[in-house]
Amino acid sequence: MTNPIPDIADDRHFRPLDADGVREVVAWAAAESQPLEVIGSGSRRALGRPVQAAHVLDLAVLSGVEAYEPAELVITAKAATPIAEVEALLAAANQEFAFEPMDYGPLLGLEPGRGTLGGMLAMNLSGPKRLKHGATRDHVLGIHAVSGRGEVFKSGGTVVKNVTGYDLSRGLAGSWGTLAVTTSLSLKVLPAPETEATVLVEGLDDRRAVDALCVAMATPAEVASAAHLPAGLASRMAVEGLALDGPATLIRLEGFAPSVDYRFEQLAKVMAPLGPVTRIDAAHSRALWRGVRDVRPFCGDTVPVWRVSVAPSAGPEFVEILRERCPADAFYDWSGGLVWLSMPDGAPHDADVRAGVEAVGGGHAMLVRADAATRAHLAVFQPQASALAALSRRLKTQFDPVGILNPGRMVAGA
Repeated sequence: MTNPIPDIADDRHFRPLDADGVREVVAWAAAESQPLEVIGSGSRRALGRPVQAAHVLDLAVLSGVEAYEPAELVITAKAATPIAEVEALLAAANQEFAFEPMDYGPLLGLEPGRGTLGGMLAMNLSGPKRLKHGATRDHVLGIHAVSGRGEVFKSGGTVVKNVTGYDLSRGLAGSWGTLAVTTSLSLKVLPAPETEATVLVEGLDDRRAVDALCVAMATPAEVASAAHLPAGLASRMAVEGLALDGPATLIRLEGFAPSVDYRFEQLAKVMAPLGPVTRIDAAHSRALWRGVRDVRPFCGDTVPVWRVSVAPSAGPEFVEILRERCPADAFYDWSGGLVWLSMPDGAPHDADVRAGVEAVGGGHAMLVRADAATRAHLAVFQPQASALAALSRRLKTQFDPVGILNPGRMVAGA
């Protein structure tokens, strides 16, 4: 097969010009049993296990917004369109991706803003507002894609209530490009909140902080985000004009200004018996939560980082159990249900992390940052129970029977 773009000399690197070109490359790869590493901008190649592929399917040309209807709250764009470009377009219309997709670039030592919409869907990205708005899968309306068989298919459309039968759009979220190659997608957008504020409660240890966050979530305050930064990590947030010197328990409120003011006062009364309460204004609040979203306390070095999801009330217990086995720095998002871990001694301590998850009743631990050799040797994602693993294999067989799409990305040899 000839390369779809003449000025790329390496015939192992395919960069198709359109969706039909993607189909052509995938169909050839399936017929010849030639594995493909699928990339958009390449910004997330250091996530997951190293792909075991001889060829690269580069979607970089498939970029650009195809349709945007602000009044309909829907945007359609090609898969390699940068998230930052789309967010800037939405901001100009006072709209946003309410699920607040994380930017992994700074954590991986890359410049920010390189992530693409296709990667966003493949990883099912979200941020601190997942508590209120869910993740990418909850906002994708439709996709056009190419299966590992080399067959073009589409799912959903460009309106909210359009799903009958299997919801393939959501099914591909979090599949890491191992089931199909998305060429374009339609996403729901929402009006951006008029303002926001953060309730800061100071001086709480991890357990008391997570208890406070859970109390806040149970109030009528309509909390958008809830996180806790222990002493030492809070000071690494580096928000200009805002100093967090000790433990910082953060609760974000958003909406119309009078509503935010009222809810802040009510929530401050609830939090006052726990510790000193102050208000962080809108500008500093936005900057602070971007830092939480992008794991700013752990950016700037190269030691292993884990992303661990457990029951919110189990977050501090998990960290305590882990610290009995190995050194670890940790902070909490999603009201304690998402624990970000940094291993300061440079070892991944995978057995200790997974034992800790099991000890608190289960969850999901992903090794986010490590060198390629470590990621090739360890189980990067949480090992699946046998029944779920069997279901995953059947799904893979249906979409990609030859196993050509991002082989090894999630599981060795698959």
